[in-house]
Amino acid sequence: MSTTGELDTAAPTGRAGPKRWAGPVTVAAAALAGATLLYVRDPHRPGAYGLCPFQALTGLWCPGCGGLRAVHDLTHGDVVASLSSNVFVVPLVLVLAVAWVRWVGKRWRGENGRMIVLGPVATAVVLGALAVFTVVRNTPWGSVLAPG
Repeated sequence: MSTTGELDTAAPTGRAGPKRWAGPVTVAAAALAGATLLYVRDPHRPGAYGLCPFQALTGLWCPGCGGLRAVHDLTHGDVVASLSSNVFVVPLVLVLAVAWVRWVGKRWRGENGRMIVLGPVATAVVLGALAVFTVVRNTPWGSVLAPG
């Protein structure tokens, strides 16, 4: 019953229901498949995964350039090489792993919601950091941030 005395017709939010787990399971399966592919097929070989359209058109490194190599290096346990390829990948993987675990915890408690929800300020900070990273890695004094 609701506080007004009427019957509450909303479905209970218990742990049951396979639909509740579809999102977390799909994300985990996609991440595992991607990591397995990058473990097996080395993106350090030129042309292994094609080319970056942004880099091909502009000659500049985009914020994602080196990301596949970084994940490949992580799957082989080489964190230093991963940071050399793209310094944002290691923190991104950690944030995504924590967000996924928190998402599973919410689902376990019967709560709904998405894996990650960024507010306007957080979105602006992330986009600003990526823009600064892109500019810096394309300058002579920031070349250490270019993919290795």
